[in-house]
Formats: sequence, structure tokens, C-alpha cells
Amino acid sequence: MAHALTAAERGLAVIPLSRTKLPALRSPHHAEPHHRDPRRHAAPHHSPPCRGECGRMGHGVHDASTDPQRIRELFAAAPWASGYGIACGLPPYHLIGIDLDTKSGVDAPAELRELALRHLFTIPETVVVATPSGGRHIWLAGPPDTVVPNSAGRLAPGIDIRGAGGYLVGPGSRTEHGVYSVVPGTAHLPPATCPPALLRLLTPSPRRHRPAHAGAPADPQQGQGLVQFVLAAHAGQRNTRLFWAACRAYENGFGEALTAPLTDAAVRVGLTAREAASTIASAARLTGYA
Repeated sequence: MAHALTAAERGLAVIPLSRTKLPALRSPHHAEPHHRDPRRHAAPHHSPPCRGECGRMGHGVHDASTDPQRIRELFAAAPWASGYGIACGLPPYHLIGIDLDTKSGVDAPAELRELALRHLFTIPETVVVATPSGGRHIWLAGPPDTVVPNSAGRLAPGIDIRGAGGYLVGPGSRTEHGVYSVVPGTAHLPPATCPPALLRLLTPSPRRHRPAHAGAPADPQQGQGLVQFVLAAHAGQRNTRLFWAACRAYENGFGEALTAPLTDAAVRVGLTAREAASTIASAARLTGYA
């Protein structure tokens, strides 16, 4: 609770968590016949779930508060809590959490560096929290008028995003696997502003309607030109050229048809098939086709 109160002093809304990293307080509606289990899909005739309108505790991230008295009440109601969650997407920081996972066997920090190189952004100095498993939580501040959704692995393998409606396990929390702690040298920093190029990746445009000719290039010469553009890449520009070509292909309606030729071209100039697939998938996400 002391760590949670310290976070609240910085303007971060918090809730108590159990050792499993889940909200410590059970829903007050769990015994009601119409209660919606968040792990299941509700029937169409069920009313929307309560998000704290009833005034009782136990609504997960919707209980999050910066009020010291309210926080003490929440922890008093859950004396077994061993940690706290920090709600994302709320003022003043509109916190965005970049969760670099290590349990999946993927080098998530390397994936983030590759994204940064490909999309020309850098992660600014900001708060970084070390997880018991060896992962990292990078804290960034988002704009007040942009809703960043939660996602798992959409941005890149091993990278999860905590946005509106999500929460980050706060430093000082003790879980089944160990303690979360602030990386030395970052505790005094405020959450840094999310780079615009990264923010665009986190808030993809609505999925577009694919044109009728999406299955094959409308202009074979244009598709071949993009492949040649990748084949002409030198070391240091292979990913950038492949990403640009894939974006143009998706924007023109034949991204799927050109995936195999672009992959073959990328492999011929030195990328691995996995690197090529990741780059093309990133282009599909950015242009709204994934």
C-alpha cells in the first residue's frame, strides 16, 4: 500500500493486486444470475457489465483511484493484496505501457529496436520497471485525445501493449514469481511522451475494405517494380526498402498477392524469411490490412 500511495502522489491511479497479478477484490456481482464473467462472451440479451456504477468495490481497473483515503479503503478490503496495478490511459499521463516479454523465447528488446530502426523513432528516457521474469515495462505518456488499445504480440512478437482499460503491475509489488522494481536511474523520471511514429503503430487506422482485385495485382508491372526496388537494396536499407514496398503494395490492393515475391526478394538480398515476414506483417498492420 505504501508503494501504491507513492504512485498516487505522482498522479497514477492504482488498485490492489493479488500475488497472481489479478485484481485482489472479487466482483460484487459474481453471485448474481446475470453476472457476466469477463472470460466468457455474454448472451446478447444480457445487460452491459457494471463498471463501478453500483458504488461497491471489486470492478478491477475501474476501481483505480489517486485518492489516498479511497486507496486505503481498497487495501483494507483486500488485506491479502501483495501488489498494486497502475491504470493506463487516465490523466494526467494517459499512460501507455510497453511490455517486453522474455518468457516467449523471443528477444523482445531486439524486436523493439528493429521497429525503432524501421519506423525512425527512438525510445526516450523514461520510467522502466524490471519484472521478475527478466522482462521490462516501459512507461510512456500518450495524448489525451487518443485511445491506445491493449494488445498482445500485435506490434511485434514478445511485445504487449497496455493501454486504455489495462493496467501495469507497479514497482514494489510482490507476485508469485518475485518483486517488480524500477530500473536504477529511471525512478525520478516522468513518463516520457510517446514518439509520434510509435503512437501511429499503436493506434492503427480502421481496417479497410479490400478492393475486388485484392487477390492479384491490378498492374503487374507495378508489382514487379516493387520487387525490383527490394532487390536493389544494399546492407543497411533492406528492411526499410521492404517495408516501403510492402506498404505501397497493400495501399494499392495487392499486398497479399505480392507477399511471396517480396519475401523471396528480401531473402535474396540477405534478410531471413522470419525478418521478411515480420516486416511485411508490420506494413499490413500500419496500412490497416491486419
